[in-house]
Amino acid sequence: MNSIIMAHGQISIPCLLLFLICTLSAETVSHATRTAKFGEDDGAFMKRRLLDNVSVKLLRWGNSYNHFPCKLSEELIKQTADAMVSTGLSALGYEYINLDDCWAELNRDSKGNLVPKDSIFPSGMKALADYVHSKGLKIGIYADDGTLTCSKTMPGSLNYEEQDANTFASWGIDYLKYDNCHNNGLSPQDRYSNMSKALLNTGRPIFYSLCECWRTTGDIKDTWESMTSRADLNDVWASYAGPDPDMLEVGNEGMSTEEYQSHFSIWALAKAPLLIGCDIRSMDDDTFEILSNKEVIEVNQDKLGVQGKKVKKTGDLEVWCGPLSENRVAVVLWNRGSSKAKIVADWSDIGLNSSAVVDARDLWMHSTMYSIRHQLKATVEAHACKMYTLTYTT
Repeated sequence: MNSIIMAHGQISIPCLLLFLICTLSAETVSHATRTAKFGEDDGAFMKRRLLDNVSVKLLRWGNSYNHFPCKLSEELIKQTADAMVSTGLSALGYEYINLDDCWAELNRDSKGNLVPKDSIFPSGMKALADYVHSKGLKIGIYADDGTLTCSKTMPGSLNYEEQDANTFASWGIDYLKYDNCHNNGLSPQDRYSNMSKALLNTGRPIFYSLCECWRTTGDIKDTWESMTSRADLNDVWASYAGPDPDMLEVGNEGMSTEEYQSHFSIWALAKAPLLIGCDIRSMDDDTFEILSNKEVIEVNQDKLGVQGKKVKKTGDLEVWCGPLSENRVAVVLWNRGSSKAKIVADWSDIGLNSSAVVDARDLWMHSTMYSIRHQLKATVEAHACKMYTLTYTT
């Protein structure tokens, strides 16, 4: 139940896997893929894929739910849009401002329409969308495929799919996060398919996020233990590329700068959505430096779209890597231990030919080591990482 700034890599997930993910946990957490057939005919499916491909790579704000649980307001959204532009985050590709749960009244109006809370959105949702669009950004909204949303404070869209889709389109919504709470045990294939068709029928290109692209873990917390466990759980799905281990906690003050750098690095390598979960209006310099690291973001957004994964573990010392376009490789040397240690990645660990010679670009130090042979090694502080891109020279 999180709202969002997202950077997303390219994914293609079988719908059967989506259904498995959506039903694995007893908690009402987000588990989904953004591209699945769900019973649509071939024409509708291809049209959906074309719409999805418009937004293959996204960056989003927020987390209105994580940092501001059920404390949304028109002013908050406008200020966040302003901050996206003034900080330069939008220039890096962060383009979506997404509202999460709690934005509507509990009851629909006499015509069955969703009603934004007048107390927090006095100008209405269309005016808010227009404001966000005026900043060169896009706006997303939250709904649920059950009778109520996860917070139980607003109605779900079950049996109102067409009406709600038309409402979202009329407001100028660009993105729909569609959650999975209070669904009466009905088939997710039918429920998600109904909204997919309804969105297509509006004629407006609305990015359809089934729960949260496709979630592979329960909700993250702003702790080292929670973050590392989500990284491990997400790694199980590495062969599918682009799963979502939940939002970033960077900047929420529960972890150290080194831990947040590790968090951002592993999420980027895994081609996970980069969902900014802090208040960007008041983020400190360290938080901004992490979230705006263009070289790390480029790994996440790499056009090859292949998810990186853990390839070596020696106690608390790990090597993660993944292929990039132009025959490059991204590598993270991650020290999950409590003391400084040297981490070594032999070429055989990361799939390089034993005779390979590479230049290693340090993405956090923004420096390059030239003509490296046989192995990549570094001394890494506790709970910190080193992240590199390797480029062949021979």
